[in-house]
Amino acid sequence: MPRMERARREWREPAPVDLPGALADHVGGHALVAQYLARKGITSVTAAERFLSPEKYSPASPSELPDIDRAVDRLERALRDKDRILIWGDFDVDGQTSTALLYSALKRRGARLRYHVPNRFREGHGIHPPTLKRHLDGDVDLLLTCDTGVSAHDAVQHAADRGVDTIITDHHALPETLPEAAAVVNPRRLPAGHPLRELPGVGVAFKLMEALNGRAASDNLLDLVALGIVADVMPQVDDTRYLLQRGLALLRENRRPGVKAILERADIAADELNEGHIGFGIAPRLNALGRLDDANPAVELLTTSDWARARILANSLESYNARRKFLSNQVYESAIAQIENEPWLLDYAALVLSHEDWHSGVIGIVASRLVEEFGLPAALIATPDETGRGSARSLEGIDLTAALGRASEQLIRFGGHSMAAGFSLPADKIFQFRRALSRAVRAMAGDAPAAPALTLDGYLELSDISLALTADIERLAPFGNGNPPLTLATRNLKVASGKGLGRRGEHLQVEVEDAGGRRQRVIWWRGAKADLPSGRFDLAYTLRSSRYKGEREALVEWLDCRPLDAAPIDVEAPAPAYELQDFRHCAEPLNMLAQAREDYPTATIWSEVEAIDGAVDRLQLAPSETLIVWRGTLRPRRH
Repeated sequence: MPRMERARREWREPAPVDLPGALADHVGGHALVAQYLARKGITSVTAAERFLSPEKYSPASPSELPDIDRAVDRLERALRDKDRILIWGDFDVDGQTSTALLYSALKRRGARLRYHVPNRFREGHGIHPPTLKRHLDGDVDLLLTCDTGVSAHDAVQHAADRGVDTIITDHHALPETLPEAAAVVNPRRLPAGHPLRELPGVGVAFKLMEALNGRAASDNLLDLVALGIVADVMPQVDDTRYLLQRGLALLRENRRPGVKAILERADIAADELNEGHIGFGIAPRLNALGRLDDANPAVELLTTSDWARARILANSLESYNARRKFLSNQVYESAIAQIENEPWLLDYAALVLSHEDWHSGVIGIVASRLVEEFGLPAALIATPDETGRGSARSLEGIDLTAALGRASEQLIRFGGHSMAAGFSLPADKIFQFRRALSRAVRAMAGDAPAAPALTLDGYLELSDISLALTADIERLAPFGNGNPPLTLATRNLKVASGKGLGRRGEHLQVEVEDAGGRRQRVIWWRGAKADLPSGRFDLAYTLRSSRYKGEREALVEWLDCRPLDAAPIDVEAPAPAYELQDFRHCAEPLNMLAQAREDYPTATIWSEVEAIDGAVDRLQLAPSETLIVWRGTLRPRRH
C-alpha cells in the first residue's frame, strides 16, 4: 500500500497591514520585516525596539512572582544555618537546566546541597514517594523543586511530617488547591498577559536566583535558561523572549565546558549558534539521556568545570542520541504501517496508536512527526504490560491537557501543557480513550480545518532570495513558539531535479525553476517519502542562513506546495548518488562498526575474513541501500 498523503494545508494570503511610516523608516531593510512586526501588533518605534533589541527591553522584577519573597527568606535562612538542601528536578531539558542552574548558583553561595533527577521508567514525572523517603532518611532540611512539584500534595505533606520545608518552583498548570509548602513560585499564578507568565521551569529558577543573589551575579546562568526555553517550546514573548535573546548571546561566547563539548561533537560553530541549533542539535542529545536512561549525568555535564570530564560525558550523549534516532525511526515506521493497514484511524479527530514493542521514551518524538504529517493531534501509547504509557502532541488551538481532562475517565493519570502531555491508562481502555479524546478535540476544533492553516507573510521571486535578505529577516529572530519564522512563497515554479539527502536518504534536495529559467536549491526535510509535484506549483517555504560546502548561503526550506495544473513536465533524472565512507585506518574499528550498525540498521554487512554476527559472504549478497564491508581487523595484524 502506498504512503498516506500528508495533510493538505489551507493557504491564507498575507493579511493587509497598515504600516506606520515611522515604523517602516526606523526598522528599514526589506518591507517584510516591518510588515511582520505590524501584523504582530507592534506598530510603534518603541515597541519595535523592545522586540528587536534586549538592551531596549525592561524585564519584570522577580518580586512580581507570587511567594518569591517567602522562598528567598527560606533560602537565606538555609544558607545561614547550613541547612542540607535537596534539589529535585525533572528528566527533560527544562528540568535538567533548572537543576543545573539552582545547583550552580547555590553552590557558589556555599550551600550544602545535592540534586536528584528522577528516572523516567522507575519513578516517572514528579516526586516519587519511595525515592523521596530514601533521601529524607539521609538527612535533608529543605526540599527545593524545579520544573515540578505544583501538584505534589502528598510529597510536600510527607516532607513536612518529617520536619522538612519545601520550596516549589514550577510552571505547570495549577491544581485546584496548592500544596502547603513554604513557597509555591509558579508564573501560572499571575494573570494572563503578565510578562512573566510564560516562563519555563528554568526561567522560574533563574528569577528565584536573581531575587536571591541579584541580577549581576545571575547573568552568567542565562545560557542554561536559553536551552530550557527552546527545548520546552515556550512562547517567545515578553520576558521569556528577552531571556532567550540574552541567553543565546552568552551561548555564542561558549564559556560552559559541557555545552562546548556538545557543540564540538555536534559540529556546531558556537559563534553561529541560534535557536535552531538548540532545538535540533543540543536539546535532542540532552533529552536522549532522560528518554532512554538516567538524566542525572546531564546535570553533571552542564555544571562541570572539568573539560576532560565534559568531553567524556558529551561522548556518551552521542551513543544515546544514536539509539534515540534508531528507536524513533522504528516507532515511526511501525506507526505508519498501522495507519496504512487501518486507514480508518484517520477518521477520528485525534490519531491514537499503540504497540506493545514501542519504547515509551521516544513516542513523544514520533507523535510530533505525525501531527506535522497528518494535521491531527496525535497520542502514541506503549503497552508492554497491562498499563499503557502514552505521550501526546497537539495543534495550535487545541489545548491538550484540557482535552485529556475530558477523557480522564479512561486514564490513570495525565499532565503536561496545552501542546504536549503524558498520560497512563489501562491497556484495555485504548479504544474507549480514542473515542473520548476525539470527541473532546472535535468539540474544541469545531469546524476548523483538520490541518493547521499556512499563513503567508509575503511573496518573493527567486531572484529576491539572497544572503542579505536572509540577514535582514533574521533580525526578527529568535524564532519559535509565539514568534514563528516568516512563511514566504514563490509562484509558478516547476521541479527541475530532486535527489535524496541524509544518511538514510530521508530528506530531499530539490531544484526548482521559475518561468525565466532561474533555479534555486530547496531542502525538504523528511520529504523522501512524498511525491514531488508533476506540474507547475506555488511553493511555500522558510528562509534562513546556513553553511553549504563551506560557504554561507540563503537556505530555502520546503513547507508546502500548491499545484497550479497537472500538466507533465520534464524533470532531469539525477545520476545515482553514492557515498563512500572509509574507516579502514580508524583507531577503534569495533566501536566504528557498532556505530555504523546503529546509524544504518538495515545495512548488509559483508565479511569473508572473520565471523561477524549477521554478516554474509559473497554468495549471500543481495541488493541493499547500504553495504558495510568488514575487512578483518578484530585481531592485531602480525608483521
